[in-house]
Amino acid sequence: MGSTQSQDDGRCYAWRDLLQRWSDEWLDPVLHEQERAEPFPDKVRKARWLGAAGATGEELSALEQRLGTVLPASYRQFLLTSNGWLNTTHGIDRILPLQEVGWARDLDPELITGWTGGPTETAPRVSDKEYFVYGEAQDPASLRPEYLPHTLTISHTPNATDVYLLNPCVVTADGEWEAWYLAHWLPGAVRYRSFWDLMNDEYNSFRDEQ
Repeated sequence: MGSTQSQDDGRCYAWRDLLQRWSDEWLDPVLHEQERAEPFPDKVRKARWLGAAGATGEELSALEQRLGTVLPASYRQFLLTSNGWLNTTHGIDRILPLQEVGWARDLDPELITGWTGGPTETAPRVSDKEYFVYGEAQDPASLRPEYLPHTLTISHTPNATDVYLLNPCVVTADGEWEAWYLAHWLPGAVRYRSFWDLMNDEYNSFRDEQ
């Protein structure tokens, strides 16, 4: 099932509780599972867990060495709890295990070209006043495409551009990277202060689909 969440930079994120609730509700045949084109695998149904075993500290260190950076605490603790995840909502097929995580410029250069339309320096820059807005007042179109090549791709949905990205160009005081939900139905992305905030909002969206 994965280990309990670990301590990073003084904050412990309650991933086990959130992910277990998410699993229980997705796997409820009345609430949600009937909405899927295919049922979850028997192994998943038996375990009542949409994730995997948690990554080890050594695996996380190897990932950070490969990427050349230290990952934000909420994402590190997620991976320690579950190294990957099946559906969050209907828009995201899976959150990648750390072995498949990589920079967007390497994993999906076409995505970057599609959003930038060419050299990013020619695009009008979104002001700080427009950009640094979170919550309901945020305009998804207030995106800075010049950040896209530097973002970390952490999810995958076949035949779709919907994706979760972590943005190291915007970092909070406690070391959290901005998190994006880039979707085909949005004029840009819904952005969050952290991966933890993104996942909690996605869980609430999932519940609203009931």
